[in-house]
Amino acid sequence: MSTEQIQPAETFSPIFGRLTLDWIPYHEPILIGTFAGIAFGGLVVLVLMTYFRLWMPLWKNWVTSVDHKKIGIMYMVLGFIMLIRGFADALMMRAQQAMAAGGAEGYLPPHHFDQVFTAHGVIMIFFVAMVFVTGIMNYVMPLQIGARDVAFPFLNNFSFWMTVAGALLVNVSLFIGEFGRVGWLAFPPLSGPSFSTGPGMDYYLWSLQIAGVGTTLSGINLIATILKMRAPGMKLMDMPIFAWTTLITNVLIVVAFPVLTATLALLTLDRYLGFHFFTNDFGGNAMMYINLIWIWGHPEVYILIIPCFGVFSEIVSTFSGKPIFGYKTMVWATACIMILSFVVWLHHFFTMGSGANVNTFFGITTMIIAVPTGVKIFNWLFTMYKGKVRLEVPMLWTIGFLITFTIGGMTGVLLAVPPVDFQLHNTLFLIAHFHNVIIGGVVFAVYAAVTYWWPKAFGFRLSEKWGRRSFWFWFTGFYFAFMPLYALGLMGATRRVNMYPDAGWQPYFIVAAFGAFLILLGIVSTFINFYVSIMNRKALACGNDPWDARTLEWATQSPPAPYNFPQDITVRGREEFWRMKQEGFSWSTNYAPIHMPKGTATGVLLAAGALVFGFAMVWYIWWLALLSFLGMLVIGIGHTFNYNRDYYIPVDEVAATEAKGAMA
Repeated sequence: MSTEQIQPAETFSPIFGRLTLDWIPYHEPILIGTFAGIAFGGLVVLVLMTYFRLWMPLWKNWVTSVDHKKIGIMYMVLGFIMLIRGFADALMMRAQQAMAAGGAEGYLPPHHFDQVFTAHGVIMIFFVAMVFVTGIMNYVMPLQIGARDVAFPFLNNFSFWMTVAGALLVNVSLFIGEFGRVGWLAFPPLSGPSFSTGPGMDYYLWSLQIAGVGTTLSGINLIATILKMRAPGMKLMDMPIFAWTTLITNVLIVVAFPVLTATLALLTLDRYLGFHFFTNDFGGNAMMYINLIWIWGHPEVYILIIPCFGVFSEIVSTFSGKPIFGYKTMVWATACIMILSFVVWLHHFFTMGSGANVNTFFGITTMIIAVPTGVKIFNWLFTMYKGKVRLEVPMLWTIGFLITFTIGGMTGVLLAVPPVDFQLHNTLFLIAHFHNVIIGGVVFAVYAAVTYWWPKAFGFRLSEKWGRRSFWFWFTGFYFAFMPLYALGLMGATRRVNMYPDAGWQPYFIVAAFGAFLILLGIVSTFINFYVSIMNRKALACGNDPWDARTLEWATQSPPAPYNFPQDITVRGREEFWRMKQEGFSWSTNYAPIHMPKGTATGVLLAAGALVFGFAMVWYIWWLALLSFLGMLVIGIGHTFNYNRDYYIPVDEVAATEAKGAMA
């Protein structure tokens, strides 16, 4: 097998730009097999959707919906789909490294391996972790603060579909062209026009720019919702901890993501118009890119983890039978993390010659940021102390998080010491640390949240048996997969390589591959859990039992009725939510229909235009780019005329009857 990629000759046509048949990877059996599998699966879905006449209900009730609950569920569906794609890349990398010892080539040539690890990082951060936490915030937060929806329902729909468009553009690169071979942060000069000549880097730029629009607008929307739509009497310091973590996370999003947008825009100008922002000649500086990308990149880590802190706070309180210990310290610790996250970015490049004084400052701030995180760990432990702890599945994920995240935090403090970082920075030790905090923090929190709030969303519980199986596969699989990488890093094994000369390292890579296989079983168990639980939903129905806090969220039904909402929510203090969880309430009164915005196709049409625009820009199809951009302008302007009586309507029959009575 050749280890070098043959780049198609750069040819341009007025119609197809630089897109030619040579860019279809028919010579890659892995990609052809993947395409065949996806095509077959897609055909089966199309046939089933058509046979059961599901297209119109899907369009009316989901695709065009502006209901925050449905949009939150769609975010979660997208997250699980992209998890499969991103984890497939992880399996390919682990299998390659388990085979490629002592000069053996393995099965992935270097150019393909480089695309795989780049796509894995991009997908897992932007289209799995970000999508999951946004979905949880979308669904849960408005219910927790007693809001009937988010502040801007249409904007919520548009944000979601822009994220979908970015995810689709990443996946198009599988079958048309290539993806970037530059790592998930695309450092120049490797990502510049001189060293990345194909379309892969352009796929990277446009997919992240499109998805970034959705993320930024979602952040603005959720901040406005919290500040302006809380239940009567609810002060900021009366909000549940998860609502606080949502607010702080979205402040970080609104501050940090424009930096990413500007940074990628400058790199785009370098590639498309010959600017020299990040080249070492003509006045540019590659280190400026690295500073800018990490000024976004380190707050991004906390954008992912802070909502998860809120998830674990809700779960620990519920399954310990106690209010959260140290409410105020939890809030202030989270706020401290928000501020400190902007003064530690340089620890990501201690090795790049910043000097002893600068490295010392950022080493100290990195250690300081561990303090408020440690405060949270102790608050959760003290909440469990002398509580009636119930070891149900969400609590298992929480305990797994406390163990795993603490280990990841300690290795992070170790890397905050500049001399240590000089030795470990470019090794697999760093990879192990990063996955230690992201899997132990974010992935475990997502699984905990899905299990915890599933009854709220669907009215029945997930299978306890399959939930436990999924947890133990993930938990043990993580330690098998990443503890060997710590050892390899200490032995000097570098990251981003598809083969290694020292055959003595191979047993560690084999163990890591076995761990990835166990995690695969955990993912499979999750989908079996969904299937089994849906098939047995009558037996697993939770009803509206007041003791189960997962079904409460301010007395809304489980699942919440789309257009009914309790009318007399009044907050009497910080522990109001807790009192409701303990004392219960009447489910038969208190409800009235509300007006909701009707569904709109504008969001999905704008996102479709953005997808076409991004594809056209990747391949230099200028006429298509101009046409799609004009189409988005026309659709956007047309949407501004859809207002008043044509926009806000009573949707269900009860609401329609109430509206007619009021008019009479």
